[in-house]
Amino acid sequence: MKVILTQKVEKLGDVGFVVDVAKGYARNFLFPLDLALPASEASLAVVESRRKRLEATAANEQSEAEELAAKLAGVSCRISRKAGESDVLYGSVTAGDVAEILRKEGVAVDRRRIHIEVPIKTLGVHEVVIRLHANVAPAVKVWVVKEE
Repeated sequence: MKVILTQKVEKLGDVGFVVDVAKGYARNFLFPLDLALPASEASLAVVESRRKRLEATAANEQSEAEELAAKLAGVSCRISRKAGESDVLYGSVTAGDVAEILRKEGVAVDRRRIHIEVPIKTLGVHEVVIRLHANVAPAVKVWVVKEE
């Protein structure tokens, strides 16, 4: 059975692809979850209009992300934490801590977008990547200093 995908389906295709699938797979999985429509001229027009809307919103989101990345370019965070004698922190610096400091600097970023690869548990300068969009991921320097 030929269907037109309305959303990206892993191992099957992207939005707007016309694929051939088993009738049961289409009827029991793809159609109820609104992942596909039966292949016809009318459904092709519906999928094309959805795709255009998605492209427009994606372009808008990317431009907003690039503007925010420009604001983040000149920002560096300074976080003070209690540390032991060997300069190891008594806790760790989390994404929430970085988001809070950025908010105080005037740049609001959701903590879920802040990617800390390994937990920050030492004093010094660390680079933290902020994933604003699939194509926009600026790095921010985080200075971890000893609390006095």
